[in-house]
Amino acid sequence: MARQATRRELFGALAGAAAAPFVVPASALGQGRPAPSDRIGLGHIGVGGMGSGHLGGMLGRGDCQVLAVCDPFRAKRENAKQRAEKAYAQRTAAGTFKGCMATPDFREVVARDDIDAVFIASPEHWHVLHALAAVRAGKDAYVEKALGACIAQTQALVRDCHRYGRVLQVGTQQRSGGAFRQACELARNGCLGKLHTIKVGDPAGHQGPAIRSEPVPPDLDYELWLGPAPWRPYFADRVVNLRGWMLTYDYTIGFMSGWGQHDVDIAQWGNGSDDTGPLEIEGRGLIPAEGLNDTAIHWHTEYTYANGVRLLFASTNEIPYGIRFEGDRGWVHVDRSRITAEPASLLAIQLGPADVRLERSGSHSGNFIECVRTRRPPICNVDVGHHTYVVCALSDIAIRLGRKLRWDPVRETFPGDPEANRMLTRPLRAPWTL
Repeated sequence: MARQATRRELFGALAGAAAAPFVVPASALGQGRPAPSDRIGLGHIGVGGMGSGHLGGMLGRGDCQVLAVCDPFRAKRENAKQRAEKAYAQRTAAGTFKGCMATPDFREVVARDDIDAVFIASPEHWHVLHALAAVRAGKDAYVEKALGACIAQTQALVRDCHRYGRVLQVGTQQRSGGAFRQACELARNGCLGKLHTIKVGDPAGHQGPAIRSEPVPPDLDYELWLGPAPWRPYFADRVVNLRGWMLTYDYTIGFMSGWGQHDVDIAQWGNGSDDTGPLEIEGRGLIPAEGLNDTAIHWHTEYTYANGVRLLFASTNEIPYGIRFEGDRGWVHVDRSRITAEPASLLAIQLGPADVRLERSGSHSGNFIECVRTRRPPICNVDVGHHTYVVCALSDIAIRLGRKLRWDPVRETFPGDPEANRMLTRPLRAPWTL
């Protein structure tokens, strides 16, 4: 007898075939009611700060259903489970609903056949491994930034997303903001004259607390929190404090990617370099010699691109926050609160039909859900996210080596520089592998 196709397999079979959004009809799945077949089954891996926000957004959608939540903290996952079941209970005639799994182990989420896509908002050292497990299991993925913890990790993710034909959206949601798109369109269409400089300023870090050892809380699976990172003694600032692990080299390259992936992404977009990277990098930075935080907390990096554009990427003690595109006839600056330009009349420019028009998205997560259905690449797909992450990571490598570097953006190596090439990857603690 023929096996009944799953919803995800039907989505995959239609990949690239339709130019407009489609909905799989209930009859195709042998179901009596259309609503369940239209829904995308979701899992959420990491339900803390950003993960909690994504959960709330998806619970408000009628075309999705959250089927599983995952977090190594028992309280976080149980709260997320209760939140989901309460939201769905309010929509039932009986006023009750039980059907959201809560687990500390992401492998239980990706193993489920009824889950089509996952939202990944775990700490950065887990992003690629969680995403790889998802795409290899046939799931699409929305992955928070920074995309990875080293360049070799994001390279692996690019390869497997293409190999398995999966949709992946990187959580650099500024691409779905109108002001950021406007700034990039002004730069891309020559409205500033010849673009020569892009300046990106992101928040500086701070000195971390002294490393110590504390008892692991009873509701935390610390092994599953550490995962591929080196074993270190638990203490709350390392794990619970966002500005603890997010500035610690075991888990990330710090704010250069944690914040930088947002704003460097817009710089890449406005420069028309989504599919490439710089040729040369040099920089300096302050990396604390003591305490938990051992990533650059102040930095200033300069990149040179093949089109002659210079990108200056620095902490906000040196460059104002946001992204500034400078040409020989004017400039435009954009951040999350405003867009300004000189001359101000630049902001009134109406683009014509022959001008470069960048993709529009009113909702970053909504764009992801639409692309799960249509199989189109999302606005910040895995290739775009990877190239942006590479730019951020090059800054860290140049600072740590303390010298100017040459970069081949096609082969993604440092030509003739084995010392720098060794820094493209980092070891993973057993049993975890790429």
